[in-house]
This record gives sequence, structure tokens and C-alpha cells, in this order.
Amino acid sequence: MTEPTIIPASEKHTATIIFLHGLGDVGKTWQDEFLMFATTKNLPHVKCIFPTASILKISKNYGELMTSWFDVYGFDTNATEDQASIEKASEFLNNMIEEEMKNGISSERIIIGGFSMGGAVALHTALVSAHKFGGILALSAWLPLSSTFPQALVNGDKKLDLPILHCHGNKDEIIHIDRARLSEGKFKSMGFKDYNFKEYDGMEHTNYEEEMKDIAAFLEQHLPKSSD
Repeated sequence: MTEPTIIPASEKHTATIIFLHGLGDVGKTWQDEFLMFATTKNLPHVKCIFPTASILKISKNYGELMTSWFDVYGFDTNATEDQASIEKASEFLNNMIEEEMKNGISSERIIIGGFSMGGAVALHTALVSAHKFGGILALSAWLPLSSTFPQALVNGDKKLDLPILHCHGNKDEIIHIDRARLSEGKFKSMGFKDYNFKEYDGMEHTNYEEEMKDIAAFLEQHLPKSSD
């Protein structure tokens, strides 16, 4: 596993963002995006971590080797899902979270998120982790293994006010917005009260300046400076 790319806190570190890239990408791509859009310029107390996934054989791409959080058979709603590798990805993210907690950052001062399959891992981890987070950021993503919920939900009664920002373009031809809307419905049916779905007109499987502004506002709202 490649070492994660990091934007360190420029003041006393009191909160952390862990953000996972999409299929075939690397962590540095999203470090560059966060820096280009000055996403955390008003959050000097926040450390941003952008890990890079291991290289896996991807079934959808006939066994091609790519950086990936889990194996993929397809991106439509009827595609087979590799439960074991999805759960392993969530375990990896949860271990990163617990490393931050060992360093004195409360789980409620940690926001996890990602783009596409990275966002899928973040959404799944939010539900199966024993911890409650400061927020979840899911960009052009979906909830994997959705049929396992609510049975697989851990400490659900403590998570129902978890802030979730789910952003999606209505011209996304890789993860269709209908799949994202199904995930929104699943969260709302489980009773999540602070699930905010934002649709971007004309946006494909990428990120927009307007979306990045919404992300910055979400981060500033949910990771304010600590009063300590």
C-alpha cells in the first residue's frame, strides 16, 4: 500500500478528513483538487488524508490491474457485488480512523468521504463502523451492499443525525443518478435525518466548482474550530 498523501493542519490539529479516490486513481489527485479549489482554506485545524488503494484485478475490466478499493463486476443496480472486498475496504478505512483516534482526534471530529467507489466505501463504513463520525461526503457515489441494511447497521440509534452530503451529476453515465437516488432512499428509510442529496445539472462523472464550494461549506459547518 502506497503511503497516503496528506495536507497537514497549519494550526493545532483538532479534526481530520479522510477522502478516498475512485477506480484507477491515486490519492494525490484529490489532494490537488482540494488545493486547487482551496476546499479547506478556512480549516487550518484540519488534517486531510488521501490514501491510495492497492492494485487489484478488476472483473468488470477483464482482470485488468488497477488501483481499487474493491473488485467491481459492474456499476448498474443489478451488478454482482463482491461483499468480501467491500467489507475489507471498510475495515481498511475504519483502521485509518482508529489511527487518528489514537492520536487524540474524536471520531465525531473526523469526516470520511470519497469519489465514486471511494464514496461508496465511506457510506458503507459509516453504517458498519462502531463509531459515529462528524460527517460523510459521498461524491458521484452509491451505497454498496444496500440489501444488507438495515440488518448490518451498527449503533444505528446513535447515528441517525449523522450529517451526510451526497453530490451527484444528472449526466453521470458511469454511476447513474438513479442508483444514487436509490441510496438516498435507503438512508432515509433507515431514519437518517440529515441526509442531503445535491443534484448538479449537466455534471458527468467528475466534480464541478459549484460542488466543491458546497463541499467546503459542509466541511466548515461540521468541523468548526474546537473550543478546547
